[in-house]
Amino acid sequence: MAALWMAGWLSLTLIMAVAGREAARELNVFEIMEIRSLAGFVLLAPIIYRAGGFRVLRTSRLQHHIARNFVHYVAQLGWFFALTLIPIGQVVAIEFTMPIWTAILAASFLSERMTPWKIAAIVLGLVGVIVIVRPATGEINQGQLIALGAAIGFGVSMALVKSLTRSESALSILFWMLVVQSVAGFVPTLFVWTWPSAYAWAWVGVIAVCGTFSHYCLASAMRYADATIVVPMDFLRVPLTATAGWLLYSERLDAWTVLGAALILCGNLLNLKPPPVPARAQ
Repeated sequence: MAALWMAGWLSLTLIMAVAGREAARELNVFEIMEIRSLAGFVLLAPIIYRAGGFRVLRTSRLQHHIARNFVHYVAQLGWFFALTLIPIGQVVAIEFTMPIWTAILAASFLSERMTPWKIAAIVLGLVGVIVIVRPATGEINQGQLIALGAAIGFGVSMALVKSLTRSESALSILFWMLVVQSVAGFVPTLFVWTWPSAYAWAWVGVIAVCGTFSHYCLASAMRYADATIVVPMDFLRVPLTATAGWLLYSERLDAWTVLGAALILCGNLLNLKPPPVPARAQ
């Protein structure tokens, strides 16, 4: 069952990457994000009703929600924008440094222990990024830097989510994400608004559905298996996205990007290694 739910997660996230690139051909990323957030309310409404209505969404940590979702909003903008500048497989490969930034921030601000395995994972991830970006060759482009900034932003967002989950439900976190992102993007969207064509509406609708229910699939997979089983399945997104880019857009990943992605994924695998169980006193 965990594998089936993860198949749903992988399919939806892959479709969303393609939909993001197609929608960005016509619409500004601010507009894409705003429509997605507003559509998210419609998709979330039945779940809120079944959970007991808006009373279950009350929070005493509104400032934390605002901080987390503003960072997440900026990171998502960067992710969608990077899709228009570099191959989608490269965007996803760089995105996979997110767990590494989360580990650093969790150790710094949430008092989580930094093990030798986590340190090795961080080093491998950083080396992987350097291999992909290759700063010494002068080939760094804007898309790579934006994708890296988005990954760091997602890492900050995940660290803040870990803090929020100590007192907030998953439904509350998702609802306040939509609220904050709708408010944050409202004014910028007014300045760049163009009425979408039927083609663009279709792709933005796909983004809204996939962006909402992909997280439901991931949460469902976690119910059937441990994170150490579920998370490595997500690594399939790198080759799957690269394949989609090759088939749909004739994008080819060079050997450096493949090597860098492999280092990043190896780092993530090390980061999943469970801590040693302390020996019981005899």
